[in-house]
Amino acid sequence: MGFTILSAEISHETNTFNIRPTDLQAFRDRYLLDGPSAVGAKGHTNTELAGLLDVGRAHDWDVTHVISAAAGPGGRVTRAAFKTLLAPLLEAAAQGGWDGVFLILHGAMVIEAHDDGEGEILRRLRAVIGPDLPVAVTLDPHANVTSAMCDLAQILVSFTTYPHVDIRATGRRTAELLHRTMAGDIRPRTIRAHRPMLEEANGGRTDVGPMIDRQAMARAFEARRDVFAISINGGFPCADIAEVGPTVLVTGESHAGPLTGMADELADDIWARRHDTLNNYLSTSEAADIARGWRPGGGPLVIADYADNPGSGAYGDAPALLRSLLDADVENACFGPLIDAATARGLQETPLGSQVTCTIGGRTAREFGGGPLKVSGTLMWRGEGRVVGDGPILGGQERSFGATAVLRVSGIDILIVSIPHQMLDLQQFRAFDIDPATKSVVALKSMQHFRAAFAPIAGRVIICDSGALCTTKYDRLPYRNVPRPIFPLDMGTTV
Repeated sequence: MGFTILSAEISHETNTFNIRPTDLQAFRDRYLLDGPSAVGAKGHTNTELAGLLDVGRAHDWDVTHVISAAAGPGGRVTRAAFKTLLAPLLEAAAQGGWDGVFLILHGAMVIEAHDDGEGEILRRLRAVIGPDLPVAVTLDPHANVTSAMCDLAQILVSFTTYPHVDIRATGRRTAELLHRTMAGDIRPRTIRAHRPMLEEANGGRTDVGPMIDRQAMARAFEARRDVFAISINGGFPCADIAEVGPTVLVTGESHAGPLTGMADELADDIWARRHDTLNNYLSTSEAADIARGWRPGGGPLVIADYADNPGSGAYGDAPALLRSLLDADVENACFGPLIDAATARGLQETPLGSQVTCTIGGRTAREFGGGPLKVSGTLMWRGEGRVVGDGPILGGQERSFGATAVLRVSGIDILIVSIPHQMLDLQQFRAFDIDPATKSVVALKSMQHFRAAFAPIAGRVIICDSGALCTTKYDRLPYRNVPRPIFPLDMGTTV
């Protein structure tokens, strides 16, 4: 038997402007699994855990995975939830006998008592295992990586793609570095470069734009002796914390001098191109005007409501885009998900085919994406919103929208759900008898992940900013804790 590894997954992307705390039920709503259940559910899918297990089998490791927990992006994680999630990791760590620790984190968790959630996980873990045991961490590239995280873990590696299609591969890369560290072949550390920005200009997109060249440069740097992994993080701007924004991480040999220069070269490019944006953010009325004239010979028009993305902690209940589409008399369309648990639950006993008049959306914060919308339509589907994805991100993994209903209003099929998820897999429509490939217009709530599954069927993709909680108009958000000056809140910021 090879090395003995302790592993755990505790993942959350925290939008500190979201007024709803993320409690333990929010983790149960996405997934909260003990170790064996997590291995069974996630061990052969596009997950970091699967990548870890791939490497563990190759090297005959004894892997003890104690928990997999993730909640949809939302408000600060409660103290009680954090304590409960961390307990299995700390209890197992205290048993001793480990050769290394593998942690699956996000990198943008904020808890009620600490702005640096991942740093706090690592601090409490180090208090148990001591300063020297190898710790490897996988991260989402929308991490707000802190200095403490780099001080407390020798290895930190982020996905290299957005949409995130290399999750399992990242697990493998990170686990291989952990193996080399435990074997004594390398002595890694991770250094960090940061610039005074809320996020990289394009949110870290890797399908087009400057991140393609940056990632190529990073891979070239990794070919050098003593450089093991370079991670370019776009940052997560919806966190009002001191250490926010894009970072470059270089994991390399502890005595290697040039690591900082590589990190600075990439970080300087992020700063130099801070004004270069790829997305053209339309208003909802502008998007609806395009939809009204769309003729889908080569596929549907896909409209992404960037600002109301539940995948970044927006409430997902903004009806502004839907209102504009209805006002423009757009037909043969679908829209979703609209997060409105009260309406979705209220329709569960209504007979299919019934004519329904109800008020949907806009229940949380009218100032972000508009107030409730009164509609009349036909109930097309209702039930438990179980989805098994088959796309490049979610493929094979199960998610639940909770109580779910589809209401057809003036030719638009509206997917109304209870549990927030962004739209990133075609099955999130198809499971409810909506085939987006046959629609003229597909309106969805997502920033970038949707492209992996929806771009191949789209005739055109456009982006709108509905003014919801993840708006790119950052001056509308009540920042209090970010260091000032910071770009773009302070346009004259210098480095």
